[in-house]
Amino acid sequence: MESINLLRQAKHLLRLYSVFPKKRLGQNFTVDLDILYRLTSHASLTNADIVLEVGAGLGFLTQLLSRECKKVIAIEVDPQLVSFLRKRLYSLQNVELLEGDILKVSIPKFHKVVSTPPYSISSTLLFRLLESKFECAVLVLQKEFAERLAASVGTKDYGRLTVNIYYKADVELLDFVPRTMFYPQPDVDSIIVRLKPRSPPFQLDDETIFFDLIRTLFNQRNKKVRNAITPFLRKREIAKGDAMEFADSLIYSTKRVRELAPEDFGILANELLLKL
Repeated sequence: MESINLLRQAKHLLRLYSVFPKKRLGQNFTVDLDILYRLTSHASLTNADIVLEVGAGLGFLTQLLSRECKKVIAIEVDPQLVSFLRKRLYSLQNVELLEGDILKVSIPKFHKVVSTPPYSISSTLLFRLLESKFECAVLVLQKEFAERLAASVGTKDYGRLTVNIYYKADVELLDFVPRTMFYPQPDVDSIIVRLKPRSPPFQLDDETIFFDLIRTLFNQRNKKVRNAITPFLRKREIAKGDAMEFADSLIYSTKRVRELAPEDFGILANELLLKL
């Protein structure tokens, strides 16, 4: 594969098998070999690893992964591409090709994720993956989305997604990937992101309250906590006047939502559990 121009090969394969990239499935195939090598390098693969690939596409990354790990579990939702991949990858004994939607199928045990998934499922995919135990995920994600994952407190990109992911994993933004590295070319640039699941960095007495609180508060991220939290309190059948008085009594009541660090939301959620 090293000596082949991947863009030329991608176009040839698409014509040969009468496969047409489907915009509704977010099919933008990576056609830069250096990007594929960076993905495998950032994952620090060993010959003992079982690697999950979401969206096998034309199989370029699948082939590379098969050389560097014990087994590749490649999931592809497009039946036309699955048919193509069965022919293309038939000689690779350590590749298991599964047809289905990653958000719906049962995922076999894996150690690492290396993938260039469709942008449209990025958020749902991350939380789906984080339901499983694994060492790390190295993914190509839309630049704006990736920056939200690792945003600093108070910045425009800081929000519910940042806090939710922070509670579950460490996030590293590694390499910029220009849109020209894909075919067809998308409208946005990307970033290679590495996620490493870990234990929560702070204690929560009730995760349900925590996640519900974040969802409510970030709907009004520029308001002070005492104002933004009112819908959360009213949903718990606290009368309007009582809710306002209750909100004023809370820690961080005069801070704006965007100014709270993830740990602050945890403290606030634990306080609410005691007082409600």
